[in-house]
Amino acid sequence: MLKLDRRQLMVGTMAATAAAALPGVAMAQQGKTLVIGNQGAQTHFDPHAGQDYPTSVLMRNLYDSLVDAVGAPPQIVPRVATDWTISEDGLVYTFNLNPEARFHDGSPITAEAVKYSFDRIQAIGRGNNWMIEGVVGPDTIEVVDDHTVVFTLMEPFAAFLQVLPWISIVNPAIVEANAGDDMGQTYLLNNTAGSGPFTVGRYEPESVIVFNRDPDGWREGGGNADTIVWRYVRENTNQRLMLQRGEIHMAVDLTSDDMKALEGMPGVKTVIEPGDRTFSMKMNTEVGPTADVNLRKAISYAFDYDEMLRVAGYADLMQGPLPSNLFGHDSDLEVPRRDLEKAREYLAKSAYPDGGITLDAVYVTGLEQVRLWLLVLLDSLRDINIDLNIIPATWPDMLRMAESPESFPDIFTVYLAMGYADPDVIAFAGYHSSRNGGWQNPVYNNPEVDSLIEQARFEPDTERRLELYEELQGRIVDDAPDIFGVVERSKVGLRENVEGFVFTPIIVQAVDFFPLSLTD
Repeated sequence: MLKLDRRQLMVGTMAATAAAALPGVAMAQQGKTLVIGNQGAQTHFDPHAGQDYPTSVLMRNLYDSLVDAVGAPPQIVPRVATDWTISEDGLVYTFNLNPEARFHDGSPITAEAVKYSFDRIQAIGRGNNWMIEGVVGPDTIEVVDDHTVVFTLMEPFAAFLQVLPWISIVNPAIVEANAGDDMGQTYLLNNTAGSGPFTVGRYEPESVIVFNRDPDGWREGGGNADTIVWRYVRENTNQRLMLQRGEIHMAVDLTSDDMKALEGMPGVKTVIEPGDRTFSMKMNTEVGPTADVNLRKAISYAFDYDEMLRVAGYADLMQGPLPSNLFGHDSDLEVPRRDLEKAREYLAKSAYPDGGITLDAVYVTGLEQVRLWLLVLLDSLRDINIDLNIIPATWPDMLRMAESPESFPDIFTVYLAMGYADPDVIAFAGYHSSRNGGWQNPVYNNPEVDSLIEQARFEPDTERRLELYEELQGRIVDDAPDIFGVVERSKVGLRENVEGFVFTPIIVQAVDFFPLSLTD
């Protein structure tokens, strides 16, 4: 159980009692409880320590940020900051804070709390710190007064406002009182220190989290769903069946086949929108057989991309590391497509000219879509005499695999959802060596690629940025660290009595609970 302050505990106990049996729709309607099925197993409650979609759920609902991104295309809107100004040179951002903004313990969100939070995530060096790395430093934030904070950026960064929704503000008093020797990271494994519209009433790892709408929350408006049951459902198909039976109100991890099965289903509605979530198969470029670039290229040319697309359904093939609808994408980029002659040429140049090896490929247990893609890879590799050992694993186990090249498998399947609409979000997160040891880029390391990413990140001239990203994409493709897969369309299933869901094409699975309502 979470250790909560008294006000949270009172609300949480009531919600935990009401939801003790993991209610279905019939029960949920009585108490305006909305149940969401998902595959995001939560492992902590620290918004500065993680960067996967379960952590993003916390950021959107338990914590607040200076600004938020809402709608399609995403628009930056006020959150704790009511307004802001930007200097002509793009370096100085001045934010005015809402004097009504409060943490869950009733204390105000001040400029000092904002500075503390940015200092903390940088000191920890985890989670979404990479988004502001080289942009904000410990001496670049000035507290003018309780409700005014000024950021003087180290370099011009066009995406600065877009990354701010993912830098959460924590309560300094709570974190400092429980700092221990790790700045409160141990404490926030099982506790919260936020200000968001929801608190936590019940937590069972890899099972359920019960979120309660804060009755004293500072934000105006919102839906009538007072309790959100975030229910871990391992299998995609089970999410669909539970949605059909009315046992959950929303399913956020559905496959294309699931969406087709839901067409015309009584009581169900679906949302299918253009998305920016990429899927790729990352190879171990440091240890094992795939450390051989020629073998990686042989694998890339052997893969049957057309069959992958057929299996994918609502998706488009990737043309290199950047989605085609993203600024900076090179539409003339040459990328591998199935060509067995080329695959055998590269195999002959590798340390395994005759194949005869078995590679390990890991995916998240229950992700049926990914399992099917790995079966496509298995069939493809047989044509060059390579076998594939397909291994299901839990997401926490996959996070541990990503910590070092020695523990990293030959092939690691990963979705990369866009947190903000700038090529930096894919380039830096997915290919900069500072991300090594995390799931977004566990092992790939190329100093020349790092340099291009850094130059493009801080280049103020748009045309020059385009040139840098064009060169960057070519370098990455030449290194072949990934099998570039598909860009999926966003898919969500809902019961017809759910209202207020706002589609935003950034980390779609991290649902914003605040506007959600039930009509009966």
